[in-house]
Amino acid sequence: MAGTAIDGLPLRERKKLRTRQTLIDTALELFTDRGFDNTTLDALCDTVEVSKRTFFRNFTSKEDVAMAPLQDLWAAFLAELAHREPDSGTLLQSLQNTMLAALDRTSDDDWADRAVRSHLLARATPTMAAHNLQFCDRTVGEALTILDARYALDLPADQRPRLALDILIAAFHSALDTWSNHPRPDTSTLATELRTAFTAVPLALTMTPTPRHAS
Repeated sequence: MAGTAIDGLPLRERKKLRTRQTLIDTALELFTDRGFDNTTLDALCDTVEVSKRTFFRNFTSKEDVAMAPLQDLWAAFLAELAHREPDSGTLLQSLQNTMLAALDRTSDDDWADRAVRSHLLARATPTMAAHNLQFCDRTVGEALTILDARYALDLPADQRPRLALDILIAAFHSALDTWSNHPRPDTSTLATELRTAFTAVPLALTMTPTPRHAS
């Protein structure tokens, strides 16, 4: 959440959000510098000077706090999916536009740096990768519930909405891999990489590769 938006909240909510953000920033710094497995939850809480009880009010685990920047983007995606006006195009195009709209709402200047750190940690940490898979599965389930409430779908018999969401997530991860290697990753660069990945989706579905000749 942007600083101006936080400033407009009641004092208690501002404190909660700032504590949450401090936990995220400190966790990503410690996990990057010391290694995820070498950083205990006690060390994280001691550094931030909060109790474990406060930590667990915000997150369920070390994996959860480390993945928070990207999870927050998908939370924004679900919010957009539930409330934005339906598009006239295909479901996949609508999902892609919804993701770009969610990214556009991510106005915190430091979000991009947090997201890159989170993504690189997940690639190097098996438990974070496993946590991410579970999170993706939950997000797909929540998205299907929203879609079922807003559109006349025949779920779960019709597999197309699930496949459209899976394609969206695959394109997002592909864009994220490219974006995280960019010399100056920011939200506008991620939007560009997402559009590139989305454009490649239909080409991937019709691609006919040429076999390599035997030596």
